[in-house]
Amino acid sequence: MKPRSAPASPPEPSKSPPEPPASARLGWLDALRGVAALAVAMHHFGLLGKIPHADRVPRQLDLGFFGVMLFFLVSGYIIPASLERRGDVRAFWTGRLFRIYPAVAVTIVVSLLVLPRGGQIVQSFPFDHPVLSLAANGLLLQDLVGVPSAIGVMWSLTYEMVFYYFVCALFVRGWHRNSAPIAVGFASVALVLGTWLPIGGISVDLPATRHLVAVAGIVVLMAMACIATARPDLTRWGALLLGGLGLVLITVNNRSTGFETMLIFATMFAGTVLYRLEHGLLDRLPALLCCAFVVVAGVTVGYLYNRDTALWHTWTPSWQSFSLAYLAAWALFAAAMLLRRRRFPRWLSGLGTISFSVYLLHGPLMYFVGWRLQGYPPIVGPTGQAALTLGYLGALVVLSYLSYRLVEIPFQRLGRRVVRALDRRFPAPAPGPREPAPRPEPVSAAGV
Repeated sequence: MKPRSAPASPPEPSKSPPEPPASARLGWLDALRGVAALAVAMHHFGLLGKIPHADRVPRQLDLGFFGVMLFFLVSGYIIPASLERRGDVRAFWTGRLFRIYPAVAVTIVVSLLVLPRGGQIVQSFPFDHPVLSLAANGLLLQDLVGVPSAIGVMWSLTYEMVFYYFVCALFVRGWHRNSAPIAVGFASVALVLGTWLPIGGISVDLPATRHLVAVAGIVVLMAMACIATARPDLTRWGALLLGGLGLVLITVNNRSTGFETMLIFATMFAGTVLYRLEHGLLDRLPALLCCAFVVVAGVTVGYLYNRDTALWHTWTPSWQSFSLAYLAAWALFAAAMLLRRRRFPRWLSGLGTISFSVYLLHGPLMYFVGWRLQGYPPIVGPTGQAALTLGYLGALVVLSYLSYRLVEIPFQRLGRRVVRALDRRFPAPAPGPREPAPRPEPVSAAGV
């Protein structure tokens, strides 16, 4: 599957129809983020269990898995494009760090200070092993080094982070245009190996986990130091170190099953394939064949492997809930992509804008509400349940908006200033080739 070569010269702008505004071009992605965040929040809130005759739906379609896979598709579509347009690995990582870490840190600190320990949100492990927990969660590799996430939903950030590792490693080697064969490769591994890949093969006990976290931390710090220099040779080595670390972790130290882990990366790289297809960087037939293979593989591995003990690792109740949720995520993404020229509801795009905070805060808020309602008569009846759900959603949106305005936006602006300051103080040429983009469009910050 060879990518299509970029045109030798751009087409005449006078012959092209006017481009829709940037907000309209990005509206479909924000809308998808909004749906994904809402699906995950409602899954954990148990919304379907509160609706008459809907309590059987989760066994057929897991809303949480659906939302997370939709997030992964959006990330796959956006993240590599962001790096390739910049052509600057240091700027990419600076932007990512200022995008993710402030909101995560604030959520963890507030949760640890406000919520009681020992529950599903604030577990005992960070208190019993504070240094180990801080190191693993600080690297955002906790789900692949045998350490519980400080906040439950942070598990998905581990796979986002490793995807960044892979994207950077491919970019500095000039292999970033091969997203289609890479997606097919990951999907093939999921199909063939299934549950054969070891779970926690390195972190077999607490001392081994400490050693693994220490080694991972050293590798990441060395790699980031190389990337910070912006020297092409050192940046290349730093990115390859990160890629190698990620490959080792997903191969021999999974928390989940091998088929789910490999399917996650197949999904994200397939999202990149769709980006290249839309922008004329990849022929239609190989792109569609690649995506079809990934979708079929995702449904098939659910049927073949997501049974018995695997259900405990994938956090899904049945193979149907896994496979149908995966298929539904792809169907919604494809439908939104086909309608991308149209305007989406502003409220849904707005929810997508704050989706990262929604994703991080919905669990702590839900646990806080349940904790504060202890000792009161249970809320029963359709009216009471509807009022509780609407109140929870309203509070979640307000808190997420405040987090977005007071934490996310200021630190993203600070990140851009840091990038400019680094470029002035330590200018250097980019280490990898810049991807040609026939129709450049601004990319909003990716959610999880």
